[in-house]
Amino acid sequence: MTNSANAEWQLVSITTGSDATLRVYVWRQLRRLGALYLHKSVCLLPDLPEVRAALQPILLRVKTQGGTVRNLTIQIERSDHDALVAEQRNERGEEYREVVERVPAFLSEITMETARGHTTYAEVEESEADLERFEKWLAAITARDYFHAPAGVAARAAVQQCRDALAGFEAAALAAEFGEGETDTRRTSAVGLTVVEDVP
Repeated sequence: MTNSANAEWQLVSITTGSDATLRVYVWRQLRRLGALYLHKSVCLLPDLPEVRAALQPILLRVKTQGGTVRNLTIQIERSDHDALVAEQRNERGEEYREVVERVPAFLSEITMETARGHTTYAEVEESEADLERFEKWLAAITARDYFHAPAGVAARAAVQQCRDALAGFEAAALAAEFGEGETDTRRTSAVGLTVVEDVP
């Protein structure tokens, strides 16, 4: 697509009638794919195999629930294609920047709980849930980042900071529970066997 004079995109037009639930479903799914809306019922998506595959269940549901669908592969001139790519990158860039903006709060929470001595399994579990949300959010943006927005580098680095901070928090919680600097040399397993570990 990038080497041809013209580029192919998917033009999608969907009408859902008065079915509000279906309308919300379509909007959410197309936005999740990174659709560029030309009109409230008409949008463009890059003509890529993964996009075509993801579109099929959406279009099928619309048809089976009484809506109407038009899905065309169209040729777009290079200048228009470049403008659409720039728009996609800008949208993904905004999403990536929002991820980066949320990271300091996550890191501050871990720093604060560590300073307070709240290095417990419950706090680790809470932070782990927050990190999972970050990772799912980042994965969703990356999946629709068809043209590799530069801001993705900073977002991935920011989420890695969260992973590293959580790993340190987990280590602190483990040390707090078993005694900092203390090494368990013997442990009884669930089946009653004694396991010797890390004997100095």
